[in-house]
Amino acid sequence: MDMISGDSVERSNANREKTLRADYASLGEQLVRRGIAIDAILAKVEAFGVAIPSWGVGTGGTRFARFPGLGEPRDVFDKIEDCSVINQLTRATPTVSLHIPWDKTDPNRLKQSAARFGLGFDAMNSNTFSDARDQKQSYKFGSLSHADAAVRRQAVEHNIECIEIGRTLGSKALTVWIGDGSNFPGQVNFARAFERYLEAMKDIYAALPDDWRLFTEHKMYEPAFYSTVVQDWGTNYLIAKELGDKAYCLVDLGHHAPNVNIEMIVSRLIQFGKLGGFHFNDSKYGDDDLDAGSIDPYRLFLVFNELVDAELSGATDVHPAHMLDQSHNVTDPIESLMLSAVEVQRAYAAALLVDRKALEGFQEANDALMATQTLKAAYRTDVEPILAMARLNNGGAIDPVAAYRASGYRQTVAAERPASVGGSGGIV
Repeated sequence: MDMISGDSVERSNANREKTLRADYASLGEQLVRRGIAIDAILAKVEAFGVAIPSWGVGTGGTRFARFPGLGEPRDVFDKIEDCSVINQLTRATPTVSLHIPWDKTDPNRLKQSAARFGLGFDAMNSNTFSDARDQKQSYKFGSLSHADAAVRRQAVEHNIECIEIGRTLGSKALTVWIGDGSNFPGQVNFARAFERYLEAMKDIYAALPDDWRLFTEHKMYEPAFYSTVVQDWGTNYLIAKELGDKAYCLVDLGHHAPNVNIEMIVSRLIQFGKLGGFHFNDSKYGDDDLDAGSIDPYRLFLVFNELVDAELSGATDVHPAHMLDQSHNVTDPIESLMLSAVEVQRAYAAALLVDRKALEGFQEANDALMATQTLKAAYRTDVEPILAMARLNNGGAIDPVAAYRASGYRQTVAAERPASVGGSGGIV
């Protein structure tokens, strides 16, 4: 089932297909001269996918205000419909990542709803960074690291509940991010808080099915501004090593200080077998959750350069999960998510064009200039014809945003879904 009529997509493609095929043939000729078969790159891009966060299809907000958009999802089933539109037009987002309790409902009904659109479910996300309605214990002063054992137990049980929901849905991973930390020196004992966190995480880890993975996510700051329990990739790596073989580190591109070498972090986690996956977004000052590739597309390319290097070198146990994690405050979330998925694909396709043999030679010869130029030669290549051809071959739209706007989908759902009330801060 498609939310947008196939005829509408076909009309959009009909106006663009001839030009696309000419551009694809031209790019193919260019790549042949570099010893690259364009169809081989196309096949890899066609098979590549990134998960959509269920919360991403709603309008985001800041600590100060939230300005709702038209036709916002009323519940998780509306979210599934919006996610299906993104996948229908891009053919690059076959799975949805849920956040509990925001998306809590009958999992069997939810599974049936997603199946109508050919969607599956990616990692489950727990929430112990805010208090849910009718929650007995508060997370104001932490969750898995809280001084009160009752609060820690509640947080553990919530994560185990997420696992059980995910088992019904067909998910195979749980992502745990906590906001635990402190705002003042002396507020918490660093060592004891971390010990409590590890003990609680071991209880969650013990509940994992054999074929599941556990992703722990680090973040430098926010909501705690003096200290954070899981504050950097080194601490994250220690956690994964302490928990066991099913525990991996998740890298959110926005969870680092400006100018941190994220691609090197990715390399280190690959090298020691603990890279679990990504939350893709972009940032300027901190955890801005901007559209992927909107600020620093070269950094996104450099991250994928490390991933492709590992892929081609035969690195073991490297199966990263890919997911978008963004807040859309001033754009239509569906449009932003479509373009973000395309930008992730673009970084992957460009990284596949790197002349690995030449790069290694320049590295071994300490030729810094030619080594970096080898990367830039791939990055500067316009791979848009490959991305568009992948969408066309997979039944999507050559130009997803144009097809989406021409369909009138946003106006249609706006007439069906009551207008949201704005004014408060927060993303939900």
